[in-house]
Amino acid sequence: MHSLPVPCLCLVTDRKLCSSDSLEERVAAAVSGGVDMVQLREKDMPGGELLALALRLRSITQGKALLIINDRLDVALAAGADGLHLPQDSLSVRQARRVVPSRFLLGKSVHNPDSASLAAAEGADYLVLGTIFPTSSHPGAPTGGLSLISAVTRLVDTPVLVIGGVDSHNIASVIGAGAQGIAVVSAILGAPDPEQATLQLKQALVAVWKIWRATVER
Repeated sequence: MHSLPVPCLCLVTDRKLCSSDSLEERVAAAVSGGVDMVQLREKDMPGGELLALALRLRSITQGKALLIINDRLDVALAAGADGLHLPQDSLSVRQARRVVPSRFLLGKSVHNPDSASLAAAEGADYLVLGTIFPTSSHPGAPTGGLSLISAVTRLVDTPVLVIGGVDSHNIASVIGAGAQGIAVVSAILGAPDPEQATLQLKQALVAVWKIWRATVER
């Protein structure tokens, strides 16, 4: 089985943010900048087009970053991806585990302590928790803030990545609340220079993680 890098910087795709160049170019820039995992999440894309995109992203990420496919096991298998990510309203982790290859990472989106506890108990390899802070990609969505991170990470040992309005300015607070990584969309794809944006996020994440670990281990 593949292992999740910790701390983990995950890029979640949204091709609608790529107006000046292609999604592939922006993902390649993010990989060069040090992103650990790319989650292909293009829910409105037909299966054939999604697979073609997944194969292109596989060639970009191969040996450099994990490639996770959102909700489409058929595409994940055909593209030779590293895992499958389950939205909260998709299959349960237990149901998915019966059919995914043993090498697959299996992630689950969660939004509250109860759903996080269930996914962790069923054997999820990681959780993506959100929405944490207000974000332009989901305007008006309810946010849980740092208290939600703390409530979930106190309950589960499974790595928790947080999503929603996370950037270099609040990485320290989310790691301090117990997160083991972050998942971002516009912070990279919407940046003028996605490689530099990724590099700055990764450097901040690693620096904060080292400080936090040193504090915990005292």
